[in-house]
Amino acid sequence: MYTVREIAEAIGVEAQGDLDLVIARAAEPQDAGPQDLAMATSAKYAEGLARGAAQVALLWDGADWQALGLKAALFATRPRMALGGVSVLMDKGQGFAPGIHPTAVIDPSATLGADVSVGPLSIIAAGAKIGAGSIIGPHCYIGAEVEIGAQAQLREMVSIGARARIGERFRAQPGARIGSDGFSYVTPEVSGVENVRKTVGDQGGAQSQSWLRIHSLGAVTIGDDVELGANCTIDNGTIRDTQIGSGSKLDNQVHVGHNTRIGRDCLICGQCGLSGSVEVGNNVVMGGQCGAADNIFIGDGVIAGGATKIISNVPAGRVVMGYPAVKMETHTEIYKAQRRLPRLMRDIENLKKAVFK
Repeated sequence: MYTVREIAEAIGVEAQGDLDLVIARAAEPQDAGPQDLAMATSAKYAEGLARGAAQVALLWDGADWQALGLKAALFATRPRMALGGVSVLMDKGQGFAPGIHPTAVIDPSATLGADVSVGPLSIIAAGAKIGAGSIIGPHCYIGAEVEIGAQAQLREMVSIGARARIGERFRAQPGARIGSDGFSYVTPEVSGVENVRKTVGDQGGAQSQSWLRIHSLGAVTIGDDVELGANCTIDNGTIRDTQIGSGSKLDNQVHVGHNTRIGRDCLICGQCGLSGSVEVGNNVVMGGQCGAADNIFIGDGVIAGGATKIISNVPAGRVVMGYPAVKMETHTEIYKAQRRLPRLMRDIENLKKAVFK
């Protein structure tokens, strides 16, 4: 529990009213009780405050908190930033117990820093190094010679393959998989796929052949403050490491192919897929279900709208959308024209009739 004053100081916002009131939880305005902090960050939530029973709310700048029937209020100039601060304070965590669970299997050659927690049935393999204050949840697997920095938080059933190197304050949601083998195969003779790449359409005379595995000799390197969503998968590199830069966040079910390098502070939303050897710059944002073809680059600051399919290089700073990816304004014009096609076809039919007559 926190007082209004403590919350205001912790998240760096102005507060007015009875600052000694105690807050136990955060809640939506219509659901808030007397000990809840109602998250009413814009005027559209005023009606919800009237339906709830909150005494304290996080309000928009300039709100008349007394007219809203509150005993105290906090004021957010940047509501989502304030919400982030409140969420840190109110997060109860997963309840993982401290210390090493007796069912955990830890190789004698592994090194664990101070205050590391290892959950039930987790495995830490030979030569692994876990930084101080890290939490390894239940049923996790940390492979041989893996290095993880301080303050990592691994939820249940996270697995990390051999020789991965991960920075500090790493977070992984349930089922994240790091260091699976890359999807790399080759045929003894030139394949139809190789011919299609050259001709953009003709398979040529290539014969059907079996696919032979190319082993992954690289691993995965991840910077500081990286977060991976549930069931996110990161492949090992073929020769060099697959890389994810510091501060980048990958959502649920994102796949990163072998050799791909993602820069700093990127945001890759749910179900995105990056093929092998993609070069992604810094501060790139990809909406949900985006895809990128192999061996292309995506420049710094690129934003790709949801479901965009990137099949060629994208210069820095561009906003793209569609399949194939084009400038967002171009895609919007194409979409408008597409919607007009039925009317256009009717007009053409009428013109043809008029001409024939």
